[in-house]
Order: sequence, then C-alpha cells, then structure tokens
Amino acid sequence: MTYCVGIRLNRGLVFMSDTRTNAGVDNISSFRKMYTWCKPGDRLITLLSAGNLATTQAVVGLLEEHTKAAGDRHPDIMEVPSMFQAARLVGETVREVIKTASDGGAQSQAAFSATFILGGQIAGGSMRLFLIYPEGNFIEATDDNPFFQIGEHKYGKPILVRALDPEMTFEMAAKLLYVSFDSTLKSNLSVGLPLDLQFYERDSLVKGYEKRVEAADPYYRAISDGWSDALRAAFNSLPDFRRD
Repeated sequence: MTYCVGIRLNRGLVFMSDTRTNAGVDNISSFRKMYTWCKPGDRLITLLSAGNLATTQAVVGLLEEHTKAAGDRHPDIMEVPSMFQAARLVGETVREVIKTASDGGAQSQAAFSATFILGGQIAGGSMRLFLIYPEGNFIEATDDNPFFQIGEHKYGKPILVRALDPEMTFEMAAKLLYVSFDSTLKSNLSVGLPLDLQFYERDSLVKGYEKRVEAADPYYRAISDGWSDALRAAFNSLPDFRRD
C-alpha cells in the first residue's frame, strides 16, 4: 500500500508521497512514487503513483521511454500541448499497461490496478491537478475539492478536510501534510518513511523546492511529537462525560 497527496493552493501545487511497498510482512522495501518531467519555461509535470508496483513502474517507464525514443513514438508527455492532454496520455497508458498485463487471463485486471495523481502546468495554460483511475478516466481538482489522495488515505484525510485553506502558504501546507502523513504512518504499517515533498509555484514553469524526509528528520519528529501532545491536550480540555 502507499499514501500520496496532491494539493492545489492559490499560489501553487504541493505534492507528498511515501516510499513503502510490501508484498507481505517479510517483503518490505522502498521505491520512489513521485516522478517529475520539467522543461524550464515550458512545463512542469509531476506524477504520484499508488497500486501494483509493476503496473506503476511500467506506466512511468513507457512515459519516460517516449521522451527519449525516436521521433515517431508519439504522443510524448514533454510535447503534449496542455495538462488535459497530459492527463489523457497518462490515462491511456494506464489502460494499455493493465490490459496487456491481464490479457493472459490468469488474473483479473484488478490485480494490476494503479491510480495516479497528475499535476503541473504547461506554458500557455493554467495550473491543474488530476486524479487518474485504473480505467484510464480522470477527474480534476476544483475549488470545492482542492486535493486528491491515493492509497491508504482514510487516516490522513480528516486533518486535510478540517484545516486545508487554499490561501495557505507552501510552508503551512507542508505542515498540514506532515500531520496527515504522521497520522497515517501511526495507523498503517503499509505506509512508511522516507517521504518525498515537492512544491510548484504557479506560473513559474520550473521545479520548486523538494525534500526527502527521513525518519530522523528533526522537523518531522517535532511535528509527530507535537501533534500527539496537542491531541492529548485537546482531548483533556473537552467537558467530562457525566451520567444523568
């Protein structure tokens, strides 16, 4: 399992993903789940992945191969004219990979399932954020729903729903994501450190700040311990239950 989040703020996009994969309690490893294609001044496209590892790697591999192969291999994520077309390309690639993997008939398509968050901006267009399903279709973030989660999302969602504000700074959004991920890590062993964090500033068309968060990271430790203390303090401050 995994946990990835993409947030659309008024000032830009924020992405965060864990790196844990597992095929049982005795087969746990780390793989990067955040991928970025950037041509400064022209486009910045970031993709987060969750689901079957072979499927997600095949999708990313095909997208990457088309950026480096001969000119007759189109479409290319570095050449599509809009983020909508980038989302269509990823969706078509997901559908192609899952269909190819499941054509043998031994396993259903569900066994090769994968979900993606795609965000970024291409010159001449607006900044956009999409959630792409295993079937290849997708939806876009809106003012009413400015973030997407994939993977093990239920433990980290409440803090996002309660506290996310599109006017937030990148730093405040990062703090919110640290809390969301810490809550998930404490509740599900299939999500684990290190974490990858990336900012994209609207209209910059370049990769922004990025960081890998390790287990010993001082800020992560401060957020984890501080959030636990704050929850206990909030709980203790609530009125005591009294039997009528």
